[in-house]
Amino acid sequence: MSNNSRKRREALVYHAKPKPGKIEVVPTKKYATQRDLSLAYSPGVAEPCLEIEKDKENAYKYTTKGNLVAVISNGTAVLGLGDIGPEASKPVMEGKGLLFKIFADIDVFDIEVDTKDIDKFVETVKNIAPTFGGINLEDIKAPEAFEIERRLKAELDIPVMHDDQHGTAIISAAALLNALELAKKKIEKVKIVVSGAGAAAVSCTKLYKSFGAKAENIVMLDSKGVIRKDRDNLSEEKEEFATSRKIDTLDQAMKDADVFIGLSIADIVSPEMLKSMAKRPIVFAMANPNPEIDYELAMKTRKDVIMATGRSDHPNQVNNVLGFPFIFRGALDVRATKINEEMKKAAVKALAELAKEAVPEQVNIAYGETRLNFGPEYIIPKPFDPRLIAKVPPAVAKAAMDSGVARQDIQDWQKYEEELLERMGNENKITRLLLNRAKTNPKRIVFAEADHLDVLKAAQIVNDEGIGIPILLGRKDVIQELMNEIDFEADVKIIDPKSDEAKDQLEKYAQTYWESRHRNGVTKYDAQKLMRERNYYAAMMVNEGDADALLSGYSRAYPTVVKPMLELIGMAKGVSRVAATNVMNTSRGPIFISDTSINIDPPAKDLAKIAQMTARTVQLFGMDPVIAMISYANFGSSKDPRARKVKDAVAYLHRFHPELKVDGELQTDFALNREMLQNKFPFSKLAGKKVNTLIYPDLDSANSTYKLIKELNNVDSIGPIMMGMKKPVHILQLGASVEEMVNMSAVAVVDAQEKEKKAKK
Repeated sequence: MSNNSRKRREALVYHAKPKPGKIEVVPTKKYATQRDLSLAYSPGVAEPCLEIEKDKENAYKYTTKGNLVAVISNGTAVLGLGDIGPEASKPVMEGKGLLFKIFADIDVFDIEVDTKDIDKFVETVKNIAPTFGGINLEDIKAPEAFEIERRLKAELDIPVMHDDQHGTAIISAAALLNALELAKKKIEKVKIVVSGAGAAAVSCTKLYKSFGAKAENIVMLDSKGVIRKDRDNLSEEKEEFATSRKIDTLDQAMKDADVFIGLSIADIVSPEMLKSMAKRPIVFAMANPNPEIDYELAMKTRKDVIMATGRSDHPNQVNNVLGFPFIFRGALDVRATKINEEMKKAAVKALAELAKEAVPEQVNIAYGETRLNFGPEYIIPKPFDPRLIAKVPPAVAKAAMDSGVARQDIQDWQKYEEELLERMGNENKITRLLLNRAKTNPKRIVFAEADHLDVLKAAQIVNDEGIGIPILLGRKDVIQELMNEIDFEADVKIIDPKSDEAKDQLEKYAQTYWESRHRNGVTKYDAQKLMRERNYYAAMMVNEGDADALLSGYSRAYPTVVKPMLELIGMAKGVSRVAATNVMNTSRGPIFISDTSINIDPPAKDLAKIAQMTARTVQLFGMDPVIAMISYANFGSSKDPRARKVKDAVAYLHRFHPELKVDGELQTDFALNREMLQNKFPFSKLAGKKVNTLIYPDLDSANSTYKLIKELNNVDSIGPIMMGMKKPVHILQLGASVEEMVNMSAVAVVDAQEKEKKAKK
């Protein structure tokens, strides 16, 4: 099976299993008792109904209307697929709903309308509009899209936006303002060429005009060439951008142009065209998946070009996810009656300004950068930037208030920003950051149990996604048979330590191991025998630089796998005890739990060391550690030695590491409930802070807690992450899932990246 066929199958399975689709409706109120149900439905539900009858605005108070957006399409212009119909467009609309939720905590119903008739489409949307706080029109072909949006904006009293038009316009306008600043050019004077005349191209150009671009300096092209005033049968939208210049081709239009905006097809801009542009040209080649001119070719052709594309593998990605979730968030939060030009321009300015601010370490880490700075390769924020939620919605909300379309004002802007940041604790952002960072510099990972199907599946994903470079250990015939079964066709290294092929390498490893351990009772024969065991062989591969990291533990008990790692690889310099932490992707955000795998009952000083190592791991993920030292007691309420141990660990940390945000001993509920902690223990270093790290007093409680959270709440877990080892070694939980192994592969790669950096210092 070809790679494309396998990808197709994976996409279909993803959408079909474990249950069809990507979104679901989840109750937000209690429903356990008869009393709950009588309030949720009859007879209690009558009361909010009567209140809404008195005043329709009460629908925002008593229902989900204020946080509910309809993503509506008729399937006439779906991605690059064209007119595929409403049913076939549904996966895309569900995907849009998923993005709304994970980036801005907005709930979505996707609505697919089976009509191409403008009047019927508009009537349908108007009839269902009372359900929603906003309408996101999606994948509707031009020119109908213009008329549909125009009419709905005029006839409805809730925000309406056709994202295909305005999303790209808003993001690219922000990028353009910054690119012009870097190029030292004025928008009023630059010559702009726009390749494409669809909904997005027209909307982009209109927005550029609202920021000062002059109509006489703009040339737009469609599939027939330059849109000129002397052309017949031009639509209203194209007429606005028709030029009186006597030119017919893109080649002619590009001569001395300052800006190229591409929303058309791949590879239509040649190096010669790029060379003919003015000094310090700005090129936004946004055709997907392949731009109008290849990024590397453009950069090679002109050193002074400032370039953006629609792709994530190049700098300056024009990605609509930077816009629509946050624009609707701001509009919903002031109950705006529409999304007007002032609100769109406010979003543009907020995005442009954010790109000029110092970038958080979390974003640098995610993109594998030493330091992202405003410049030619960074003119718009990255999609993973956590500040977007607190920057763009307030700007949009304020513009709605100032322009008179807000029905509810925001009084306390600081509180509003805090609420926005709180909304973002409910998605697996940290996993995306981790995987993205691993991809920036993939490392060689030994999968020590590659003759197990799930391990091999994980290695396949790691290879295909560019997370790492797998090295497969195990019986070669079994691995190859399993690879055929799952269509794993990549050229990866397979090693069977017991085979004749590996004999010379095994002897070399055995000799090295024997020389390091022969004064500890290890014979040459012992060394040779141990090297036939895959965990010893894998550890020696990492030790000797033949691999960068290793994963094991899927099929064997944790203690049996830890032993060879400690024997062969050992602890990092200055570390007296290794430990393990697990990251739990909870609804309140990531929570680190230590020690989940190694130390059974560590004394106070070791507990403090575990807290220090965990703090460094939290920072590795781009987060500021806020640490609670957990006990059954609160701040000296028990004199039992088990509670005293935690108290002593905290005292040690306060004395020798005052820079750490750490306190205890604390019960878990006080640690995680800020209001309770503030009210009861206002003196605590953690008062008013959001705890993201829990250090437990023993293995029993830590291991049980993380597994309880994982199973009861269906929470993703990353770990156990080994801390304190000399080399990047990580031991999986017995029977780990494919997804867990992929995540741990990313951890191993990032660990290797960090250790490589330290070694170079």
